[in-house]
Amino acid sequence: MHSGVHQAIATVWRLESARITAHVARVARDVGVAEELAQDALVAALEHWPKDGVPDNPAAWLMTTAKRRALDHLRHRQMAEARHEGIAADMEALGTTHVPDFVDALDAARQDDIGDDLLRLVFTACHPVLSTEARVALTLKLLGGLTTHEIARAFLVPEATIAQRIVRAKKTLGEAGVPFEVPRGEALAERLASVLEVVYLVFNEGYTATSGDDWMRPALCDEALRLGRMLAGIAPQHAEVHGLLALMEIQASRAAARTDAQGRPVLLAVQDRSRWDPLLIHRGLAALSRAETLAPTAGPYQLQAAIAACHARAVRAQDTDWARIAALYGDLARVAPSPVVELNRAVAVAMHAGPAAGLLIVDALVHHKAMQGYHWLPSVRGDLLARLGRDAEARAEFERAAALAGNERERTFLLERARSLR
Repeated sequence: MHSGVHQAIATVWRLESARITAHVARVARDVGVAEELAQDALVAALEHWPKDGVPDNPAAWLMTTAKRRALDHLRHRQMAEARHEGIAADMEALGTTHVPDFVDALDAARQDDIGDDLLRLVFTACHPVLSTEARVALTLKLLGGLTTHEIARAFLVPEATIAQRIVRAKKTLGEAGVPFEVPRGEALAERLASVLEVVYLVFNEGYTATSGDDWMRPALCDEALRLGRMLAGIAPQHAEVHGLLALMEIQASRAAARTDAQGRPVLLAVQDRSRWDPLLIHRGLAALSRAETLAPTAGPYQLQAAIAACHARAVRAQDTDWARIAALYGDLARVAPSPVVELNRAVAVAMHAGPAAGLLIVDALVHHKAMQGYHWLPSVRGDLLARLGRDAEARAEFERAAALAGNERERTFLLERARSLR
C-alpha cells in the first residue's frame, strides 16, 4: 500500500516540483529558501498521504502546503525583523499587509500565469554568474526534479560534488543579489542563450555520453526534452526555443536505433529507420515549422534542427539530401562559427561531393588548438581516409580517436574499425 503511495508522491513531485518551487521563490525571493519550503511540502506529503490517502488533486495539495510554509517563513521573518524594510516588500508580494489574512492572500494574490514564475526560475537557475557545471546541476535539481543522487549518477561524478555545486550555486545567487525575474530587452536574448545552452548540454550528455560504459543516458535526454517543452510553453514567441525543441525531438526519435542488442553504437547511415519514433519526428517538424514562422532568418538551433529534419525526412539513408545539409552547415558556420561546425560540414561535403572534398576541410582543422583533444576529428578523418582506400593512415586515425575517447562503448567501436582495416 505504502509503496504505491510513495510512487505516486515521487511521480507528482517530478512533475510539479518546478512549478511549486518557482511560485514560492517569487514570494520568498530566494531560490535556496524556496527549494527548502517546497521540500517541506514534499516531507508533509510523505507523512500524511500514507495515512490519509492520496488527495484528489495531489499537485494542488503540494502547492497549498508549500504556500503555507512560505507564510510561516514570512511570519518568522516578521517577528525577527519587524523593523526591516524588506518585510514590507514581502507583504506586498503576497498582495496584503494584514497578517491574519495571509493564507487567503497567498491563494488569491498575484494570480498571474504560473508560467511566469517558471520562466523566472529558469532564468535564475541559468544565470551567467554561475559556472556552466553549476547551472546544469541547479537546473536539473530545480526544474528537472532530479535528486542529487540521480544527477550525480547521470554525470558519473560523486554525489558530494553535485551537492557542493548546488549549495554553492544557491549561495552565489544570493550573494550576487540575482533578482528573481525575467530580464528585459537585450539582456533577455543574452540570458535566453544561456538557458538554451544548459538544456542542450544536458540533452547532448544523454544522447552521446562523454564518459562511462553506456553509449547513451536516456534519462538525461528525457529531462532535457521536458525542459525544452516547458520552455516552449512559457516562452512561445522565441524562435530559438522552438528550434532547440525541434532539434532535440528529432534527434531523440532515433534513440531506439542508435544501439544494437549489445548496446554498441550504430552509425546513422546503417540505422534501421523503421525504429525511428514517428511521433517524435512529427513533433520535431512541427516545432521547426513554428520556429521558421517566428524567425525566417534562422538561428543556430533552428539551422541544426533543419539539418536533423533532412535526415528525418529521408526514408532511406541514400535518399538523404546531402547538398542541402552541406548548405545548411555553411549557414551555421556563418551564424555560429566553430571548428566543430566545420568538422560536421566536412562530413556533409564528403557525402555530397566525395571524401576527397571533405578531407580538405578536415585537414585544415588538424592543427586547430581547440580540436587537439577532440576524438571526433581523427574519427572523421579515419573514415574519409578509409573511403579513399588509404587504409594504413585510416587505421592510425581510428586508433588515435580511440585513445582520446572517454566513453567505453565509443572506444571499443573505434578500435573495431581500426582492426577491420588490417
